[in-house]
Amino acid sequence: MPQITVDYSSVLTDGFDRAGFARALHEEVVRTAAAKPEACKTQFRATEGTTVGPDVTGHAIVHVSLGLLAGRTDETKVTLTENVLGLLREYVKVGEGLALHASAEVRDLDPSYRKFDA
Repeated sequence: MPQITVDYSSVLTDGFDRAGFARALHEEVVRTAAAKPEACKTQFRATEGTTVGPDVTGHAIVHVSLGLLAGRTDETKVTLTENVLGLLREYVKVGEGLALHASAEVRDLDPSYRKFDA
């Protein structure tokens, strides 16, 4: 915990400082949601074929999903989400003629969540 997944349009690959974003994101999750630094895990998944409305070109999407153990207030979740969007503004550079659609959500992990480290 936390389990973080970042889905992003592959056209952003060159302009998305993923390592820098992950470091800053982990620091933010520790500061805002009281997570332990060593528990922060982020996966990046590039996606193809972004479509927004009727347009199949000219758009890029980044969506950050953060799964936390239950117990954070709604206010904490909203603050974290807003701060994540701020980090995306800093770490994603969009090419000319490309519209960026960025979003983030914080959700509680299901009570069945378990993990192991090997």
